Amino acid sequence: MKILYAIQGTGNGHLSRARDIIPILQQKGELDILVSGIQADVELPYPVKYKFKGLSFIFGKNGGIDVIATYKKSNLKQLYKEIKSLPVEEYDLVINDFEPVSAWACKMKHAACIGLSHQAAVINKKSPKPKKKDIVGKAVLHNYAPVTAAYGFHFGAYDKNIFTPVIRSQVRNAKPENKDHYTVYLPAYSDEKIIKVLGEIKNTNWQVFSKHSKKEYKEKNVHIRPINNDDFIESLINCTGILCGAGFETPAEALYLKKKLMAIPMKGQYEQQCNAAALKTMGVPVIKSLKKKHLDKIKAWVEGKQFIAVNYSNSTERIINMIIKKYGDSKAKQNVELGDAIHSVKKLKDKSLGKILNQIAE
Repeated sequence: MKILYAIQGTGNGHLSRARDIIPILQQKGELDILVSGIQADVELPYPVKYKFKGLSFIFGKNGGIDVIATYKKSNLKQLYKEIKSLPVEEYDLVINDFEPVSAWACKMKHAACIGLSHQAAVINKKSPKPKKKDIVGKAVLHNYAPVTAAYGFHFGAYDKNIFTPVIRSQVRNAKPENKDHYTVYLPAYSDEKIIKVLGEIKNTNWQVFSKHSKKEYKEKNVHIRPINNDDFIESLINCTGILCGAGFETPAEALYLKKKLMAIPMKGQYEQQCNAAALKTMGVPVIKSLKKKHLDKIKAWVEGKQFIAVNYSNSTERIINMIIKKYGDSKAKQNVELGDAIHSVKKLKDKSLGKILNQIAE
């Protein structure tokens, strides 16, 4: 059986999860790997057959997406060529982790595309949602990488096709300690912004993994470190607490390690707002932004000792086996009703994105 595993390369979480999924898929058949996106800092220790630019969102420095940089980095003609050139019809099974090139290639060629991602869980109606509605953000999640069938990972098993997180073996097999430092990962904030706020909390050792610096340095009680997978895991395992965005993998690993956790969702990022809503229901403190007006909340969190108990069992291989059993047969996959999981791009409220996706579909 020929398998294509397509991974989103914007951010590090997708690739981190893939490190544990890939060895399992390699045992199930002939595996090819596709990665699209230009914002990841983590490398895969496996050969990647297809490397595409795809459609990436660029992190800003004030807590959100840099819209102008995202627009400048976008190349719709190249994206269309990548989609058209990908031979998805040669594979018996396409597994997609929120990756747009393979998803739209499957849609164009009427091939099945099985979603296995955190985003698949976020858009599920039974998953926690923020009080404030975001029609555009919701539309992007539904249409960015449309799939035939969706299986997702989330902080809790909110529905039958939602599973608890994939915890990397490096983290799952670790022996956590407390070495009196706090690990920080806030890629949407500049180093200067982080230092300005966290430097106000004295007698606290902050280890900040920076998206914006290639060199290591210290200022006040803030230690800026370039992102490196092994260094980050070591810091994570041995920290007292973790201050991070409301992404998925890092908060999930913090919970698994029984570390104190505080989250700051990115501005205008619907997925992170949904994650923040889920974390709040679990009792995790969430603040809206990294500003001095929130210093009292951060100080209270630092002084507290509360962590959230979770039970994240290792069920990754069981999930892969279930997907292969159901969709692995090349003839059976053609009989999957594509329309069940693909939402019409005509409903998009964001005209520019709607135009992009309509162009791809045509």
